[in-house]
Amino acid sequence: MTQQVTDSDFESEVLKSNLPVLVDFWAEWCGPCRSLGPSVDALAAEKGGQVKVVKVNVDESPEAPSRYGVRSIPALMIFKNGEVIAQTVGALPKSELFKWVEGSI
Repeated sequence: MTQQVTDSDFESEVLKSNLPVLVDFWAEWCGPCRSLGPSVDALAAEKGGQVKVVKVNVDESPEAPSRYGVRSIPALMIFKNGEVIAQTVGALPKSELFKWVEGSI
């Protein structure tokens, strides 16, 4: 299941996670973000034991996207041991999303 994360719990949920974490930086008004959403949810359902999947609404939590240089959304980042190990921008097709995550973790 995809978990909503805010600036206040970003550190505990993402940076201190034991699993690699896929962070989807998104906004309600962003069409490509909404089209990517079901693929991100599917990834969370299928890969839940291998990777934690969270969403950060950039309008409600601007600190984390600012800290990691998010300028365009949707922006996807994979964190491992508190560090960004992979990132991509834009709505990927589901198959590409899965391939990118599997190749990164």
